[in-house]
Amino acid sequence: MNEIERALRELRLSGIRATLETRVLQAQTSQEPFLDTFALILQDELDRRRSRLMERRYKQSGLDERVSLADFDWRFNPKLPRAACFELHTLKFIAEGQNALIIGKPGTGKSHIAKAVAYQATLQGHHVCYLEADSAFAQYALGTEAEQRQQLRILQDADLLVLDDLFLARRIGDKAGELLQALVHQRYKQRRSIVVTSNRVVQDWGKYLGDNTMATTILDRLMHRAHILEFEGKSYRLKEAGARLTRLATADQNPA
Repeated sequence: MNEIERALRELRLSGIRATLETRVLQAQTSQEPFLDTFALILQDELDRRRSRLMERRYKQSGLDERVSLADFDWRFNPKLPRAACFELHTLKFIAEGQNALIIGKPGTGKSHIAKAVAYQATLQGHHVCYLEADSAFAQYALGTEAEQRQQLRILQDADLLVLDDLFLARRIGDKAGELLQALVHQRYKQRRSIVVTSNRVVQDWGKYLGDNTMATTILDRLMHRAHILEFEGKSYRLKEAGARLTRLATADQNPA
């Protein structure tokens, strides 16, 4: 076993190393045929490698949480476009080079849906870049030209780019507007998908960019092959805040 352990370490077969003793005991106890045991050992290695690859994709994506559509409370706002959300979750839009615009009121679940789609994409082997749009654009504007070129290349090459809460701060700077235009233009030519969430209706984007012509150019490409999802209804965050206040008030009235 010591020699086998050393060989597995040199070959970097950590999945087999982690389960080898268990598999040997299992084979001895059950008197399994050698090939059956060997197949299980190889599967352990494949499972470990897949797990590590998925974890690496998640860390590289920029996502700050793992969420799914199963976590979402569809009953709270029953008029949300549920079917369209699940259609995005199939990821067919990525294969077809389409985009998605999720527009609507604050707190209605736009970011949750975008993150769920992005996380599903990492699980399916896609290279994903998730950005909180306004803060990422502001950070980009502070970089050197070399840093900006590198960042632009990373964002252009991703299979799926998610720009969450675009125009949250209303007006974005000139550099941010130029970056947004470049990203949309290049990814449109390459047929690579973008998901945008925003509280701002598209008719006002020119005002937030400070340039109506630029806004028209961006929207023309962004919406040409796009799923448009409108989110209306009550705010989940206000609901949760109200529930917390109720619990606090109840606790104050009934001290331990």
